[in-house]
Amino acid sequence: MAAYTAVISLLQTLEQLQQRNPKIIHGQTAVTLESLHATAEYFRNFLEQGRKIRRFDPEKIKSLEEKIRVVANDVEDLVELKICRIIKDLSWISGLARIILHRNLMSIVVKIETTKKEVMEIVSDFSTSSTRDADDVDQILELSTSNSMLQNLEDDIVQGLDEDLEIIVKRLIGPPSDLDIVTISGMGGIGKTTLARKAHDHLAIRYHFDIRVWVTISQEFRHRNVLLDALYCISKQTNIVFERDYYKTSVDELADLVQKRLKGRRYLIVIDDIWSKDVWDSIQGIFPDSKCRSRILLTTRETEVAMYANPTSPHEMNLLDLESSWKLLRDKVFGPKHDHPFEVETIGKRIAGKCQGLPLTISVIAGHLTKTAMTLESWKDVAQTLSEIVATHPNKCLGVLGLSYHHLPNQLKPCFLSMGGFPEDFQVDVWRLIQLWIAEGFIRTSGNGKSMEEVAEDYLNDLISRNLVMVWRKRFNGEIKVCGMHDIMREFCLIEAEMTKFMHAVRTYNLHPTVPNKNHRRFSFQTQFSHSVDNCCALLPSVTRSIYLFSLLTVPSVTRYNILGIFPIRDVTFEVFSRFNLLRVLTIFHEKLHSFPLVITELIHLRYLEIRFNDDIPSSISDLQNLQTIIVHAQRDNVITLPWSIWMMKNLRLIHLGGPSYLPRPRRERSILNKHHVTTMSNLKVLSVLCSTSCTNEVFSGIPNLKRLIVHHTTSSSIEGRANRLIDMSNLTKLEALKCVSHAASPLMSIKRFVFPTSLRV
Repeated sequence: MAAYTAVISLLQTLEQLQQRNPKIIHGQTAVTLESLHATAEYFRNFLEQGRKIRRFDPEKIKSLEEKIRVVANDVEDLVELKICRIIKDLSWISGLARIILHRNLMSIVVKIETTKKEVMEIVSDFSTSSTRDADDVDQILELSTSNSMLQNLEDDIVQGLDEDLEIIVKRLIGPPSDLDIVTISGMGGIGKTTLARKAHDHLAIRYHFDIRVWVTISQEFRHRNVLLDALYCISKQTNIVFERDYYKTSVDELADLVQKRLKGRRYLIVIDDIWSKDVWDSIQGIFPDSKCRSRILLTTRETEVAMYANPTSPHEMNLLDLESSWKLLRDKVFGPKHDHPFEVETIGKRIAGKCQGLPLTISVIAGHLTKTAMTLESWKDVAQTLSEIVATHPNKCLGVLGLSYHHLPNQLKPCFLSMGGFPEDFQVDVWRLIQLWIAEGFIRTSGNGKSMEEVAEDYLNDLISRNLVMVWRKRFNGEIKVCGMHDIMREFCLIEAEMTKFMHAVRTYNLHPTVPNKNHRRFSFQTQFSHSVDNCCALLPSVTRSIYLFSLLTVPSVTRYNILGIFPIRDVTFEVFSRFNLLRVLTIFHEKLHSFPLVITELIHLRYLEIRFNDDIPSSISDLQNLQTIIVHAQRDNVITLPWSIWMMKNLRLIHLGGPSYLPRPRRERSILNKHHVTTMSNLKVLSVLCSTSCTNEVFSGIPNLKRLIVHHTTSSSIEGRANRLIDMSNLTKLEALKCVSHAASPLMSIKRFVFPTSLRV
């Protein structure tokens, strides 16, 4: 996964570099960059087939993926560092600059071509060996033990399933007479298999169906194994001898046998743990419909698969509430017929609550509690270290949850792992998350006409459908507003991110942050203690791409004086950031500054900036020509004045300001043909919060592709007396969402003051 992320980032960097720097990138340099781009595309194709090829020689492929990761990072570092130096020193924009850049590129071309040859050798060997019979290849693969492990852990999870069981049993024995598919979906460890097993063994079900068949699909689907499992179950219940020759029978003949033995009988087929729509397509035709109320009960972690099998009335399992969680924990520790010590009930409910309703986690923690002293202090220790306890049982819990992650397509894995960059229980706004994914380089358009934001939304919906990301809040129109991650899923996320060198999260409770691995590119500080910005960032390599600062910070400052030489003013400095020439993402969540740190404007590769301060944005912000997102958390009653130079920032996609902002109108510039044109921010999609006094035709003509806008009603008429004028938005033909806010003491704007575009959606 880390290799794939590095290659996708490199591809995006090369593509944007050639588009935005035509003065530097042409001639032989352009040819070299195109060659690097072609090699990176070759790596991407190879890695997308990695799951298939890894069966051939997993250790060799793993080693090769690490080489790809390293060389992709090295190429990207070199290209961006050289471009950074050229842009900072304008005198370099000459033939000499291109010659030096080309020579530096040639050194890395040799390294990347060497790695490519190794990949080609592997592909060639695999192609030769793959001519063997498909059944022989199946023998190389071991059956996954994770599913039996999950079943063993879930077998005794019964608390809180009574209502679900009643619903499922009614659907299985009720109408219609046609063959019907009943689906159960939910995240790993929530009890889907247990619920299906209880339904399968229910007394009413036993009397109702002539034959009950249980087959487990698992991630590595094998058609033959499913048919053999079905025949074995049928043979046991019909007194038909299970023939040993079945193992030599063809798949088509086995399918025909299953059909014949089910035809005319009322049967229940439980298909446990199905992962894809393709698998369902390949097996659903096996089961005949004799119009005798037969049923198929299907369990899956993928909501999309459940909806595909039967879009009507899917049964989605929910996490347990606190009372059911505590009862499950209590019964597993003390037994359903044994009393518990009264003194541990309060802390026990706290432990149950921290499991966030996931039965599998409760089961693991209960097993740990049975091995500890039944004292209040011991239980308090468990409550404080619950995540660490879960992490010490990887096969029991994290391994089960990890199955969903390992089944993800490559393009979704970095998006999932990035969620670990946020602290525990952090409410992640969808608009923020999407822009972070774009800035990090995880999103590439596929030529289908969709914007990067639309592709990112598809990725998020996919992760939610797979029950890896949770929806916490929705908008009035049903769109997802806030999302997050279950704490235990987040624990897996952080461990995987560290292991794959995707991200290093400093989340210990020590006073001193840990030293990260130099191979990491992303860092998140999530401790509860105050740390010096200098101390945090001094640990990081200069090639760092992303810094998330959630910890409380102590920031170095310098003293200056006003024009009279008196009244000392303390200015915050972030000079430590000047060493991160390749930084793309900088988020500073806790520290509120008095003024904008000018050193940040030297980070020319910055794409995403989130900061807190109470002052105007400096004109030098326009030096950040690659900036896509700027988020400023300011006091709501402070009006922030944006500089005119912001109109020169062509790559801005989102501007989000905590308080109302005044945006000056764009200037008219004279072109070579002596024609005037208005400077525009054509990529800007989201703008909040804009003063109503800035809502002019000139401003709106400069942001023609805006999709979301928040307007702040300004009662003051000090700006050219325009506070009560008509606001004409008809030029915003792409605008879909509009929100109007005002100061608590101010009346809301009348709807009569607006001319709305027809593109607004309800």
